[in-house]
Amino acid sequence: MKNIMGLINLHESHDLLREITRYRPVAAIPFAGRYRLIDFVLSNFINSGITNVGILSAGNSRSLMDHIRSGKEWDLARKRDGLFLLPSLQSGTVQGAFPDDLADFFSNLDYIRSSRQPYVLLAGSRAVCNINFQDVFKLHLEKQADITVLYKEYTAAAVKRLAGATMLETDQAGRIIDMEICPVNPRSNKLSLEMYLLDRQLLVDLIDSSMSRGGTNIARDCFMKNLKELKIYGYPFTGYLARVDSVQNYFNQSMELLRPEKWQELFFANGSIYTKVKDEAPAKYQHDSNVRNSLVANGSVIAGKVENSILFRGVRVHKDARVINSIIMQKGEIGPGVVLENVICDKDVKISAGRKLKGELNHPIVIEKGTVI
Repeated sequence: MKNIMGLINLHESHDLLREITRYRPVAAIPFAGRYRLIDFVLSNFINSGITNVGILSAGNSRSLMDHIRSGKEWDLARKRDGLFLLPSLQSGTVQGAFPDDLADFFSNLDYIRSSRQPYVLLAGSRAVCNINFQDVFKLHLEKQADITVLYKEYTAAAVKRLAGATMLETDQAGRIIDMEICPVNPRSNKLSLEMYLLDRQLLVDLIDSSMSRGGTNIARDCFMKNLKELKIYGYPFTGYLARVDSVQNYFNQSMELLRPEKWQELFFANGSIYTKVKDEAPAKYQHDSNVRNSLVANGSVIAGKVENSILFRGVRVHKDARVINSIIMQKGEIGPGVVLENVICDKDVKISAGRKLKGELNHPIVIEKGTVI
């Protein structure tokens, strides 16, 4: 896989994630106790032998840059190839089903042209999975495809719960014959993972051609509009997938990781998932604590009751507090006697003693970063 470069496109819509993306891009959303969404695609790249990775930034990426730093945790701090942060021409949050990302690709064509690898694997960050791309590359060569797109099949009922999705339709040979971006009533049950493998020079030509014709979105103007002219094939992914496209999906997919078999498949199926190391002490459980079926990250101190919940690094749950079916992000503090149920607390949230907050499983309460209640 030394002949493939990785490109991570951070132009991902924030429309249904506003409460937790006000101060960060989608790629920097905390997930599963210790991780950010971008950790999964970076880990998949390095586990597949891809060591030249460019990240096309978008909007306010300060928190993301602080997280990935030099890329050392993913073995991407290298003298040759390694991690490259590609600047964006835009500011503000990314909105809409067709984000204007093509101009940023065009402004960074020099990086794509000068790379040594003849192939490019383009991916976003909101498709959370553990995959080795070697089989994808084999299929790409066997089919003599121009572009290979990864997808996952869903049931008809599950498709209705997807928001802002790109759906694919394939023929019997696996060739993609139709693509729908953000359909109201999808005609297919094949969800695109928004991961594309193609020849590097072809990507350069598509970007240049689309820009010269007024294109603005790479998926629509480079891939979707060339379905008939190019041989575009699908690769069926059958492993565990968590797609973070709305607050409700973020909550549901997080809670699903409390099932041991789902956790094992996501974090160990095709290699380990790496993240920023903080060298904190292990979680501390005080004498009166009661913790059941929960993920508790290092640096946390638990004196109350935690059930069916996910606690990130440095969280403190005081005595007589109860946290049920909730997500508490980094350095959250839950005061004495507090009761939280079906709640998402962003980073640095403090809940004062005696407060009670209860959401619904299908509509959790979201408390924004740094809020004191």
